[in-house]
Amino acid sequence: MALDELKSAIPDYAKDLKLNLGSVIGNSDLPQQQLWGTVLSCAIATRSPIVLRELEPEAKANLSPEAYTAAKAAAAIMAMNNVYYRTRHLLSDPEYGNLRAGLRMNVIGNPGVEKVDFELWSLAVSAINGCGMCLDSHEQVLRKAGVSRETIQEAFKIAAVLQAVGATLDAEKVLADNA
Repeated sequence: MALDELKSAIPDYAKDLKLNLGSVIGNSDLPQQQLWGTVLSCAIATRSPIVLRELEPEAKANLSPEAYTAAKAAAAIMAMNNVYYRTRHLLSDPEYGNLRAGLRMNVIGNPGVEKVDFELWSLAVSAINGCGMCLDSHEQVLRKAGVSRETIQEAFKIAAVLQAVGATLDAEKVLADNA
C-alpha cells in the first residue's frame, strides 16, 4: 500500500506527520470519491514528486476515470486561479477587482463530477496555494450546497498534512543527496 510506504519514509522527528497522515486518509469520514479526489488534487498541488508518486496509484484505483480527471483538473485550474485571485487581493489598488479576468475557467462549470466534489477539491488546493479569496468562494458554495464545516475541515486537514509531508520528504531527499 502506497500510504504505508509514504508513512515509513517520514523521519522520526516528524512522527506527528506520520500519525496525521494515517489519520486524515486512513480514518477519514469522507466518501471515497471525495477523499481520493482530495488526496490526488492535493498531492499534485504540493509539487512533491514523492507524495504524488506514492499516492497517485491508490487515488487512481479508488476513483472513476471521470473523477480522476476532474481531480487533476481541480489542481490545474486552481494553480492558475490561486495566483490570479491571490494577487488581485494582495494588490492595494482595489481597481484590479473591477477588471475582467479574461481567463478560461470552463472546467469549474462542467467538471465531469458532482459540483460539490470539485468544489471541495478546489478548496483543498486553494488551502495549499494560500488564496483567501478562493477559499472563501469555494467554502461559500459548499456551505450553500449543505456541506458541513466538518467535511470542509476534513479537506483542508488533508491539504495541510500532505503539504507538510511533501515539504519534509523533499527536504530529506535534498539533504541525503548533499551528504
